Amino acid sequence: MTTIQAVSPVDGRVLGDFPVSDQAVIQQQMLAARAAAHIWAKRPVAERAKILAKLVPLLMAELDSICELISLTTGKVRTEALLGEIYPVLDLARYYQKHAANILSYRGIPTSPFAFPGATAGIERRPYGVVAVISPWNYPFQLSVGPMLTALFAGNAAILKPSELSLPIGQLIVDLFKQLDLPEGLVQWLVGDGETGAQLIDASPDLVFFTGGLNSGKAVMQRAAQHPIPVMLELGGKDPMLVFNDAQLPRAADAALYGAFCNSGQVCVSVERLYVQQDCHDEFLSLLQQGVAQLQVGHDPQGDLGAMTTERQLAIVEAHFQDAIAQGAQASGPLEKQGNYLKPVVLWNVHHGMRVMREESFGPLLPVMAFADEAQAIHLANDSEFGLNASIWSRDITKAERVAGQLEVGNWAINDVIKNIGHPGLPFGGVKKSGFGRYHGAEGLRSFTYPVSGMTSRSHLPKEPNWFPYSEQRYQDFKGYMDFVYGSGYLLQRIKRNWPALQAFREYSAFDLTQRWQNLKLLLSWKRDY
Repeated sequence: MTTIQAVSPVDGRVLGDFPVSDQAVIQQQMLAARAAAHIWAKRPVAERAKILAKLVPLLMAELDSICELISLTTGKVRTEALLGEIYPVLDLARYYQKHAANILSYRGIPTSPFAFPGATAGIERRPYGVVAVISPWNYPFQLSVGPMLTALFAGNAAILKPSELSLPIGQLIVDLFKQLDLPEGLVQWLVGDGETGAQLIDASPDLVFFTGGLNSGKAVMQRAAQHPIPVMLELGGKDPMLVFNDAQLPRAADAALYGAFCNSGQVCVSVERLYVQQDCHDEFLSLLQQGVAQLQVGHDPQGDLGAMTTERQLAIVEAHFQDAIAQGAQASGPLEKQGNYLKPVVLWNVHHGMRVMREESFGPLLPVMAFADEAQAIHLANDSEFGLNASIWSRDITKAERVAGQLEVGNWAINDVIKNIGHPGLPFGGVKKSGFGRYHGAEGLRSFTYPVSGMTSRSHLPKEPNWFPYSEQRYQDFKGYMDFVYGSGYLLQRIKRNWPALQAFREYSAFDLTQRWQNLKLLLSWKRDY
């Protein structure tokens, strides 16, 4: 049997050997998931929420051990594991515990008493069935459990395919869910690389939720289209941060350092492009240089940046750095590497012809570029194929919100960075090549269901006006009715010119047009006399 060995990027220790799931196993998992989803979907949302809420105390009881495993698996420091991986999951679970039943409740829709006499209409939300969650290596806990929880609250089963670089986290996740009172087979996982992910899609889940890079997202979409299966893609970013000269500069500089270098820059919403207004560019750059010199790399208690997770990502960061330097960029220091650890670097004198300003670096590089005015800031920020997140820094909130409204992104924050994506009530997702679909918030929960529209007629009429037989007179009557509803002119004018047609449909109306017409004439007469 083929196995994948998990090795820690921190110290090279072996974290386990995991047998790869073959196609037969995946098919069996899919059958079990469908049976479990059928049971789970029948339970009221409030009951599902009560069961899933018990994940919160399980996580709280094991915070230290979970953070330690995440740190060993990914290379991130423990504080980053605590705040970036576990806290958002706790917040999301609590949010849906409180609001899922209301979000997914039946919604009545008004009906026209003339066109649909005696009818009521509405929309219900139904779970898709089995959701395949294909998650990345940079935040393997949060970006697995978040969509899995959302799928489960919505009434689906979930099959997790974690990155082959995060298998200990995948095992941890399913072990946690096994402690909840869930139907057998409702939560499962499988082991493998991209080919295994393709086999999972070929097993025909009902929805695919993918988080990862652009090229992998294209492959997932292409594979799902063969069946076809709906997909939600959370892809990469090249997120801009705009600092205006009226910003609180020390706060903005600290935010830029955190936004660029948390998790060693391996965050889809990292600050990967920093634009600073020309008037304060030199002052702000000085603050960045002072700040980056104080950051600590390593896993001791004071460590700010942990290890890079993969050698492949190390190579990409180095290529972006060397390309920028070759084209005239200046740097706060050399790109120092010790094992899998990289010292963070601030770059300036950069331009959009450099790879570091156009491609996702996903590492501890912070390129800084000046802008002249508001219009140029917006132009530079939008000059990217990605559109995930952005931050705007100014004491003038009206201006900042005006700028935010013109940025081609799925999310933005003013005078804060990254934290907005963790808000459980705000839908998260990108535009352009950053993907499509949303999770978090009400929109995110509904995205894991599909709407079913229904209408109930309580009419006691012998027949409806649109039923057979047709005639020329019927055609003219319908034209008159449509002119009455949608035509030009005041209400009185539309009534007068279409009165014969309205009389023809009187028997179908929920109200007596003749009496309404008499009341209207009396009202008009009263207004004329007085």
